[in-house]
Amino acid sequence: MDRQSADAGEDFATLYRRAFEDYGTQALWNKRMLEQPTPEDALVVARALRIEGDREARKLAEDIERACRATI
Repeated sequence: MDRQSADAGEDFATLYRRAFEDYGTQALWNKRMLEQPTPEDALVVARALRIEGDREARKLAEDIERACRATI
């Protein structure tokens, strides 16, 4: 779970899937992974990571938020 910050090429959907892979049972236990998430879906996951996750989860949440802002 101690992955580095997102590579510049990672988009919000990739980070969204990583969140479920790394923190599904810990922080996202009440969320369902969607096949094609929208930026809004990814932001919901980022918020849950901030609330329920550890320090590494918070870093991933920041990466998701940054990737979502890049789509605007």
